[in-house]
Amino acid sequence: MLSRATARASNHLFFKNKNSQFLGLSNNLSYAASNPVSNFVSITWNNNNTSRMSKMKSFTTRATAQPLKNADELIDSVETFIFDCDGVIWKGDKLIDGVPETLDMLRSKGKRLVFVTNNSTKSRKQYGKKFETLGLNVSEEEIFASSFAAAAYLKSINFPKDKKVYVIGEDGILKELELAGFQYLGGPEDGEKKIELKPGFLMEHDESVGAVVVGFDRYVNYFKIQYGTLCIRENPGCLFIATNRDAVTHLTDAQEWAGGGSMVGAIQGSTQREPLVVGKPSTFMMDYLANEFGILKSQICMVGDRLDTDILFGQNGGCKTLLVLSGVTTLPVLQNPSNTIQPDFYTNKISDFLSLKAATV
Repeated sequence: MLSRATARASNHLFFKNKNSQFLGLSNNLSYAASNPVSNFVSITWNNNNTSRMSKMKSFTTRATAQPLKNADELIDSVETFIFDCDGVIWKGDKLIDGVPETLDMLRSKGKRLVFVTNNSTKSRKQYGKKFETLGLNVSEEEIFASSFAAAAYLKSINFPKDKKVYVIGEDGILKELELAGFQYLGGPEDGEKKIELKPGFLMEHDESVGAVVVGFDRYVNYFKIQYGTLCIRENPGCLFIATNRDAVTHLTDAQEWAGGGSMVGAIQGSTQREPLVVGKPSTFMMDYLANEFGILKSQICMVGDRLDTDILFGQNGGCKTLLVLSGVTTLPVLQNPSNTIQPDFYTNKISDFLSLKAATV
């Protein structure tokens, strides 16, 4: 049985029901072979069952974000909290103060907690181990990484099992593709490969590659860029999928590091193709979550530290939004007149739920 969120949008592709069956408008959805664009908000199918992403970085223009003063009011107004991870739960490998107590309080009030990250370096299972290492009791089913989203998207379009996926990225993407039953090549094992540019040299590539998935890759090199470029340019219908386009990431808590967007940009520049983005702020994961848990998006609060991914993700999905200043975004950036993305509320960190709650009792 489809969720209310699914039923309301009969012209949209949705992804999986409680029996792990992937859902769509047709029982014979064809392999997408169009040139989709990034930052899509919805997935629609034309009469030829070809996927197209509407380039809608759309969100309702809102009044200036308000400081969170009454935590109880926000908590009581929703049934689900979606948390970004980097900059909200942790920074690098360091847990942000007050997170365990805050999550325990929300669970005690019967709130569903979901953790969504654009970082594709780990699988859901690997992220589960990171949560455990940090002392947080979070199940694998509550974690949704962009590595998982890439595999889920391919499954949702009936990507042929005889086609291969070339990966510019790390182990998390490979593990999720393997769990979904897809053939892949590339990834970390191509990190040491080099190209000898001799006169007349022609680099060969696998013509059975039907999709190139690009995520954050600490071992990106010219071989990977050229190989992915050849697949997209020369293999008919080859998809260009990006896990995310984040400009920066938190590898350590000492500074910001170049993010997955830099790897995606290299392939975009060489192919002159726009990627299909499955991570935030696209609505793919939001639609998937709403269907997976059977919840209304209006009953969700998205909590994140980035305006252009987390907050826009929540706004595109019709959710309430809370910006925390414990990560990328600072208060001057939020309040800059040039900033057009305004969350409903902002606060310093998620543990403010505890102090603001106490202050309003």
